[in-house]
Amino acid sequence: MNPDRKRELKQQYKEMKIDAGVYQIRNTRNDKVLVASTRNLRTLNGKRMQLKEGGTFFTKILQEELKTFGSESFIIEILEILEKSEEGYFDEKEALKKLEQKWLDKIQPFGGRGYN
Repeated sequence: MNPDRKRELKQQYKEMKIDAGVYQIRNTRNDKVLVASTRNLRTLNGKRMQLKEGGTFFTKILQEELKTFGSESFIIEILEILEKSEEGYFDEKEALKKLEQKWLDKIQPFGGRGYN
């Protein structure tokens, strides 16, 4: 690849918008979910690979059920993308924490209902 093209691609990558948000990993066999957030939703591709490869996950229960039901029983869904304020000070980390809490309160993925 020529150096100019390589520079151009690097610049395009740097200019790409990075969305933060809340997602869930849902077991389609028993409807249990794990609600989590990330500052970069593009990292969900890595989570999908972890599912397919039976990799390690946040909780022991999710890991065990992944082995029991197989990766094809789990899907990853984006619940909400964080809207970032362009004006004034914006604490993305804190806003994302609040957004995740909103979804935890709404879905209640605790005990028998989920993996949180």
